[in-house]
Amino acid sequence: MKRLTYIALLALLFSCKQEKKEEVTRIAFGSCGYQDDPQPVLSIAADQKPAAFIFLGDNIYGDTDNMDTLRNKYTRWMAQPDFKRLDSSTQLFATWDDHDFGRNDAGKWYPYKNESKEIFMQFFKEPAESERRKHEGIYKTEYIKEGDKTIQVILLDVRTFRNDLLLYKKGDSLPRKEYFYTPEYTPHSSADSTLLGSEQWKWLEGELKKPADLRLICSGSQFSIEYNGYEAWANFPHEQKKMLDLIKSTKASGVMFLTGDVHYAEISKLEEPGLYPIYDVTASGITSTWDFATLNKNRIEGPVMDNHFGLLTITWDKDPVIRMEIIDKYRNSRIEYTIKRSELDFK
Repeated sequence: MKRLTYIALLALLFSCKQEKKEEVTRIAFGSCGYQDDPQPVLSIAADQKPAAFIFLGDNIYGDTDNMDTLRNKYTRWMAQPDFKRLDSSTQLFATWDDHDFGRNDAGKWYPYKNESKEIFMQFFKEPAESERRKHEGIYKTEYIKEGDKTIQVILLDVRTFRNDLLLYKKGDSLPRKEYFYTPEYTPHSSADSTLLGSEQWKWLEGELKKPADLRLICSGSQFSIEYNGYEAWANFPHEQKKMLDLIKSTKASGVMFLTGDVHYAEISKLEEPGLYPIYDVTASGITSTWDFATLNKNRIEGPVMDNHFGLLTITWDKDPVIRMEIIDKYRNSRIEYTIKRSELDFK
């Protein structure tokens, strides 16, 4: 009898081991949504049961110097049934880009940036004691835990401290001959122009030194693309290089970028000597669309021109698997690209 009980116990333990579920973390993200348009992709994102949804900017199209107008647009957006469903199903993280900052392509000279920040804080329910309220700009780090694993979500502010862009002038040199459109901007050549500002750079260095299993750097502007004549980190090449050098100097493994702005989706891969590949997943088009995708020699997937959101699925194996995905408004997975976490380690 005792022998039968022992065998039954072993069988039960084996069964439990076999039924042990894989630890999986899902993170959804997106950008560029008009506050008065239906946003069904947010409901589709909620169906994925993500650990968080990250808004990457142009969360509304404020485009105003009137703070009552800006506040009213947030109110109308957050009354949308699709937004309310997402908000009730998961935690929301957010940064901004130009249109919710206040003006198209605006930077540090926007005169109402402090007032705009307070409205942003109010609507995204930033706690009164938050460090985000104690410094200029809205940069912040959030964390997502899965067992003993940690995902660091770094929300950059690419507006509050950014120098003005340089307008492209006819005759300015272009790195490629294949341009089928006229660029709007030309890259800065002066190293004293900035995108993040000295205080945010100092803060970011400290964040990258903190332990994490995966780091998601969230930016309204695309990071890993080549210069394309529109807004992007490539308009500040010395700042883009500074970011790559900072990742190297801090030995911060596991860095990926999540970006928005351009009204289409793509995955870019930037190769830098002495560094692992820097993947940039762009999800831009909760409601917005664009007529064409710009040149991008670093594009490895896409573009997707239909409305969509992005989804990261991390399966926490011995060597975790990271699946990057773009899901459109028809619930179709339009992009799926998978890497191992070890691919984001220094060799």
